[in-house]
Amino acid sequence: MNARPLYPHVLAVAIGFAGGIEAAGVESDHVCGLASAHAGVTFPVERVERAWACRLQPIVSNYTTANKIGPIRTSLPEEVYDYLLDHPPMAAHLVNRLDIGLYKAEARALNVFWGTDGEGTEGVVRLVYRDQRTRIYYLEGRHDGTFLPPVTGKAVALFRIQPVPQPKGNEAVDTTVVAYLKLDNRVLSGVMSLLRPLIGNVISRQFMKAFHAADRLSELMRQDPDRVLFEAADAPSLPADEVAFLSRALSNLRFTAPITETKQPLP
Repeated sequence: MNARPLYPHVLAVAIGFAGGIEAAGVESDHVCGLASAHAGVTFPVERVERAWACRLQPIVSNYTTANKIGPIRTSLPEEVYDYLLDHPPMAAHLVNRLDIGLYKAEARALNVFWGTDGEGTEGVVRLVYRDQRTRIYYLEGRHDGTFLPPVTGKAVALFRIQPVPQPKGNEAVDTTVVAYLKLDNRVLSGVMSLLRPLIGNVISRQFMKAFHAADRLSELMRQDPDRVLFEAADAPSLPADEVAFLSRALSNLRFTAPITETKQPLP
């Protein structure tokens, strides 16, 4: 799989399957254990604060559905990738302004973001843990679908990030996502459990839609950097520091050859 995502958009989709979110977890009298291995990928869960481990553990242990996506390749330098990943409103702004998708996001507090895919999913995501190779997110939100009543729930999304060498001086990053979803409605959650294979395919498809939208943004950053920068600076513009970073990043991308890949169809 060689789609090229910018993961803030993936989070906007995951949120809807996962209203507001409190700033901290409830302290527990015991240590809430989280397994380090998830779908064959190891995460440094021992570094997650105890209060958050206690909030994540029930979702991971009693999930309605679990999905592994990737590894998926992003044809951008690690520095640019990390910046976009850690600035969801910026990435969503660019996707929306470039007519790639309907994603929107805004900061609510430090490391807390609200987001929507513009198609019925919305909610709040909090960054629980971050290091150079890992992101762990806690999500709460809802999905208003066509064939089902409104669905609310919580999710845990674990990201493993790995830079990979590329020919012709290009840089790229591979990311693997493991996501656990637990619905709030017990009756509906039970029905979903019986249909896990089907629901898992639906969630994977939602992720892939976001990946393909992000793939297009990645292409435009290389092929039409002037347009990308114009949309970033045009009113209402991104913050000045984000425009400045994007300007420097796009200038560097001009001097690297595009990576030619075979397009993968949507599942």
